[in-house]
Amino acid sequence: MAEAFAPGKCILFGEHAVVFGHPAVAVAIDQGVTVNISESNKWILDGQEFSPEKHPHISHTINELFNYQGRPLNINISSNLFSAAGLGSSAALSNAFGAALYHHMKQGTDIDRIRLAKYAHSAEANAQKGRASPTDTATSSLGGCVVVSGSHVLGTKHIFDTKLLTPEGQREWSINIVELPLSIRESWLVLGFTGEGAPTGKMVEKVANLLKEKPEKIIEMDTIANITKAGLTALSAGNLEALGIAMNACHERLRSLEVSTRELDDLVLASRPHSYGAKLTGAGGGGCMVALTKDPSRVAEAIEVAGGKPLISTLGSDGVRIIKN
Repeated sequence: MAEAFAPGKCILFGEHAVVFGHPAVAVAIDQGVTVNISESNKWILDGQEFSPEKHPHISHTINELFNYQGRPLNINISSNLFSAAGLGSSAALSNAFGAALYHHMKQGTDIDRIRLAKYAHSAEANAQKGRASPTDTATSSLGGCVVVSGSHVLGTKHIFDTKLLTPEGQREWSINIVELPLSIRESWLVLGFTGEGAPTGKMVEKVANLLKEKPEKIIEMDTIANITKAGLTALSAGNLEALGIAMNACHERLRSLEVSTRELDDLVLASRPHSYGAKLTGAGGGGCMVALTKDPSRVAEAIEVAGGKPLISTLGSDGVRIIKN
């Protein structure tokens, strides 16, 4: 038997601007996906017969990435992430399953997180018809704070490069990390889920159409990029006040791009009196917001009062890992 856990993710800065080559900053959160596998007489997933076409991430990992030839597996999946909320649940599944299968085949607790990140990205791309950013998969695998951009970002540590042939042509990314100072550990992230799904593709298309109608809005992408740089500087220095200011500013720019919603704005406003800063996280149109605070219980309560569902997490938890030998 093998069991592995991979965390979800939260984007702090760079939503939508990353599509235009600017950096996106994501952190791993405490919540995630756990996968348990054991040998069986037939292929089983969560008590039901395994259907490869219904589970492309898992099927691709088994057959194309690991070329698994062993006995059938009984696969059990559990998650404490909000579903379809922009927290990287499918990336966490791909990483956790890849780690569990690696351990089952190799019987070793030491895993190659870079290899798993690339495998998980491949599984995501296969499931999404050739389109997938490595942001979710790299953050879930590596843990901590990950910066994804078209090139190396000054002030970060380069980890690896990756590329993907998409229907629109080849895309290339640089995966970098930021070493978080100990003072960051004095703060918490509180995520608030609106209860509405986060339609990433729809929101990216909405922004593209907005820029066609109002080309002057392209300046918002440069502004978000500048806010991201300021946020990275604050992160590296452990300056929570400056980090919160950058989060607030980023939310206003995303509102200008019309990707926030009344529900997201309500949760953000409810959180701010008890936080350094708060913003939507991810593509918008639903999904989650995130607040940075030293008083997570109070912020969680404010989110609930405003109609949201809260999750409390440390900022930059550990990445994918084996949890049972």
